[in-house]
Amino acid sequence: MTITKDQILAALATVPEPDLKKDLVTLNMIKDIKIDGLNIYFTVILTTPACPLKELIKKNCIEAIHRDVNSEANVVIEMIADVTSIRLGNTALLPGVKNIIAIASGKGGVGKSTVTCNLAMALSKSGASVGIIDADISGPSIPLMFDVVDERPKVDVVDGKNIIIPIMQYGIKLLSIGFLAPSDSAIVWRGPMASSALKQFIGDADWGTLDYLLFDLPPGTSDIHLTLVQNLPVTGAIIVTTPQKVALADANKGLAMFAQPQINVPILGVIENMSYFTPAELPDNKYYIFGKNGGKELAEKHQVPFLGEIPLVQSIRESGDSGRPEVMNESATSESFQHIASQVAQQVALRNANIAPTERVQIKI
Repeated sequence: MTITKDQILAALATVPEPDLKKDLVTLNMIKDIKIDGLNIYFTVILTTPACPLKELIKKNCIEAIHRDVNSEANVVIEMIADVTSIRLGNTALLPGVKNIIAIASGKGGVGKSTVTCNLAMALSKSGASVGIIDADISGPSIPLMFDVVDERPKVDVVDGKNIIIPIMQYGIKLLSIGFLAPSDSAIVWRGPMASSALKQFIGDADWGTLDYLLFDLPPGTSDIHLTLVQNLPVTGAIIVTTPQKVALADANKGLAMFAQPQINVPILGVIENMSYFTPAELPDNKYYIFGKNGGKELAEKHQVPFLGEIPLVQSIRESGDSGRPEVMNESATSESFQHIASQVAQQVALRNANIAPTERVQIKI
């Protein structure tokens, strides 16, 4: 009996995408079906290269075809990714950037920049194209953490306009307020000056095509945050905290800022940094120096996803100081960041499937 394309589509229509809760055919995730006797070939287009459920989807597809089409079929599936977006075609600024993610914290010193660097690297390792805008005017750390402290972005003239070319390091495109002055100099920023610099990074830079552009924001709530949401429709925000009560109190305010009605940026989730201390010589020991489960409880309180926890280990500090993010190493801590990156990618896909596009803030706050 000849196998037909319609039979294959009917079988795959019974396979749900685990997160989006619709079948693969309805979601238009099945492409390029080819049949050669009992050999069946097709492509599944995932919503993100970091999809943590890739193997489950593949297994369910094979089982559906064996059950509903032919139990002896040889099923060959190519899994590729096309990161989802609700921005493309809807914005004049950053037209090639699929998703804009704000990474924020209530207070300084919780490791927000460390999380940003390693999250960017983990997403890149999964196959995504990634950029970072370091907008932390009080302590721009990205140049140091990517070993580009002495670099300065080049400027090209395009149609009579100066266009900033982001620095590329480890496959990540970078712009930082730290590039605007020597590393040992201090700049006193007034609000309008900092906002103007951020606007240049957004509107006067060649970011090209990116799956994710991460904004490393200053601690707290400031002009920089307002400049971002007034100029760009932000896909979602991530809140970084430690389990300590002082950090959680401030993280709560940062989360509430994005959620207030006049801003209304979806919260992709909470990341808890410095969750516990693990000494290198005792890798199985956990010491909860700053408290326990604070980030998880914050996420539960606001009914947003808890994206994961990162331990306090010496190698993370050493990696940041040396300019090679921890994700570039093979370690348990690297795996923690990679797990969190897959959760972030998953939440972006869910957000894009289920929530209307974010609107730019149109009013003064």
